[in-house]
This record gives sequence, structure tokens and C-alpha cells, in this order.
Amino acid sequence: MQLAELKIAIIGLGYVGLPLAVEFGKKTPVVGFDIHQRRIDELRSGQDLTLEVSPEELSQATQLTYTANLEDLKSCNFFIVTVPTPIDDYKQPDLTPLIKASTSIGKVLKKGDIVVYESTVYPGATEETCIPVLEQVSGLKFNKDFFAGYSPERINPGDKLHRVTNILKITSGSTPEVAEFIDQVYNLVIEAGTHKAESIKVAEAAKVIENTQRDVNIALINELAVIFNKMGIDTESVLKAAGTKWNFLPFRPGLVGGHCIGVDPYYLTHKAQSIGYHPEIILAGRRLNDSMGAYVVTQLVKKMIKQKIQVEGAKVLLLGLSFKENCPDIRNTKVVDIIKELQEYNIEVDVYDPWISAEEAQLEYGITPVTVVNKACYDAMILAVAHNQFKEMGETGIRALGKEIHVLYDLKYVLDQSESDLRL
Repeated sequence: MQLAELKIAIIGLGYVGLPLAVEFGKKTPVVGFDIHQRRIDELRSGQDLTLEVSPEELSQATQLTYTANLEDLKSCNFFIVTVPTPIDDYKQPDLTPLIKASTSIGKVLKKGDIVVYESTVYPGATEETCIPVLEQVSGLKFNKDFFAGYSPERINPGDKLHRVTNILKITSGSTPEVAEFIDQVYNLVIEAGTHKAESIKVAEAAKVIENTQRDVNIALINELAVIFNKMGIDTESVLKAAGTKWNFLPFRPGLVGGHCIGVDPYYLTHKAQSIGYHPEIILAGRRLNDSMGAYVVTQLVKKMIKQKIQVEGAKVLLLGLSFKENCPDIRNTKVVDIIKELQEYNIEVDVYDPWISAEEAQLEYGITPVTVVNKACYDAMILAVAHNQFKEMGETGIRALGKEIHVLYDLKYVLDQSESDLRL
């Protein structure tokens, strides 16, 4: 295959697939495929509800078309898979979307085609799980009739500085020749350049440890926050002081959710356990980070009791539901852990987030966010996500929502130390 013959199909048009499809659609023919017709209709109308791509950017991708019809992929020869790879209720990898995507591609796969996976997986998943599906459905032989690669996504939802084109991209292929071609394809749009890994497994491993490393580091800071709180020391003040050393890493405590950091480590630990190794540090970090929602509520309840606020039947406002600031993404948000824990105390919880889709919140978590917050209404307010709107409210605006006696808990260091009643 030559670059001039390239016709790309991108499977999955979410936070990862759409920005990539748009960039490639400026350079070469691209078919963007998604199983949700509603998503296709939305994009055809020139809108992206994830807010990752603006209407102007969508209009610039003149060679990009959208479809939910698998038949429209038959003319494509380079498939990029960008479907989610979540975990199940038992914190085990759920490869169902990946297997379904591979099954779909297998139905239209032809001799000479290349399939590249971008979804986060454990080392070996592409060749051990995905390739056999492609072979079985298509009837073709791997590395003889068709080829594969892995190029992990590095999309950061809501980040308008680090975009798909200016983030260095890891690439890999199932043969040296295919690896080189895949690298050339990505270099059509990746201005920051690429790093060609030695193998698919190396590329898979590199991706999964990126977020595992962050998870473990945040777990350390969360544990330090718990210790310092017990000692009556402000954690943010400690971190600012320690940060004056040139090589101190600037992590902050908090809830660790989202589609990457709170999920990817479980892919690595699953694989490690399957080969007979029990990972100690990674799982300890996961346990600690997963416990932070309960810790936050414990701290809040203690403070309410000290201020003689009746806990049972109290009314608490959560400011923010998305997993990070200035972003509508609610996938794996750990704010729901706080909500569930508060409800264990029979506390009435209101959730306000101007960024998210109320329909999605209801569908995903059974939560109906409020659209208006009334003043002098709440026994406690938890500033859970650092949206710009909440920063603009400031201490005065947020405290105005509370009753005469209330607790203001700032999880995100949006306010100064003196302006809140509690901080992590």
C-alpha cells in the first residue's frame, strides 16, 4: 500500500476517535464510523457535544464522512480502532467493545489491509485477543493477508493546549515494513512527531504504565494528605513548600477518576496476575485512591457534627460531577463515590454542574443534576470540580448558597486556605 492509496476508517467517534478523524480528514479520505446513529447525526449537523472539536474544525475536515453503516467501510484499507476499554464491576478489563469492533472490521477486511488499535489494553491484548477475532471473522491470515499495529491514544479531554497534533505519538506494527508505513501515516497529522516502538507489546506496555505511574504518585499524595490532616497541617502549604525543590513532582491530592488513570492500572494488574505475579504497589495505590470518596465524606460529617449541624436529613450541594475541570466527560467520575457515601448518612444531595449533559448523568448514574442553585439552602457545599464557573463565584458566591451555619469543603484548592472550612 502507498500513502496515495490510503483510505482510513476510524471506529468509534468519541473523545479519542473524533479529533483524530478530523485531523486525518484534512489530509486524506476518512470514514468515521460509530454504532450510535445519534452521534452520527450530531456530527453531520456540525456539532460535537463532547466539545473536543469546534464546528469550525469539523468544517475544515473536507474529506471526512460519517456513518453508522458497516457497509460504508468496505472501500477502506487502514482501520483505526478508538473504542473504550473500561473495567467491569469487579475491576477486571472489559474487552467487549474491542472484540465487537474487531468483529465488525473482520466482516469488511480485505487482503493488504492494516488494522491499528489505539484503545488502552494490557501488553499482548492486540495479538492475543483482537487478531484472532479478525482472522476468524475475515477468514484471512495475520501477517500474510492483513497486518496490524498499535498506537496508543494520548488525548486529554478538555485540554485545549495539548491536542492530538502536538502530542508525540507512539507507533508500532506487526512487521518492520508495516511499522514503518503506520509511522508514515501518523506523521501525516502528528506535528510533534512519532516514536516507533520495537513491537506492539512494547507500545501497549508504554501506554498502560503512563497512567499507572500517575495513579501511584497521586496515591502517595493522597496518603500524605490524610496524614497531614490528622496532624493539623495544611497539605497544600506543604506541597508548595516542597515544590520549591527543582525535582519535586507537582502532584495534588484528590479524586482519581476518568477514563484513564482510574482504569488503566487494572489492565496491567490483570495481566500481571495472569502470569503469576501479584502487584503490590499498583494495587495499593488503586485501593487508596478508590477510598478517597469515603474519606472526604467522613471528614465532612465530622466537621458538621463539630458545628452542631444535624447530619441525618442535611442538605449538601456538590459543585461538579465531571471527572475533571472544564470538561463534560463524566466517565468513571469518582464524585459519584461521594454521593453514594453521603446517601448512606441519609443526607439529601444536590449536584450542580454547568458542563455536563443531564440526560447522560441520569442514564449513566441515575443522577438528576439541578439546573439552578438557591441561596441559603445548604448545610454543606463540596467544591468537587474546579470548573471556571466555580472559580468565578469565589468564596462569597459559594458561601451564599449555604445556610447561616454551614461547611464549605474545597477539594480542588480553588479557594485560599482561609476561605474554606475543609481542604484535602
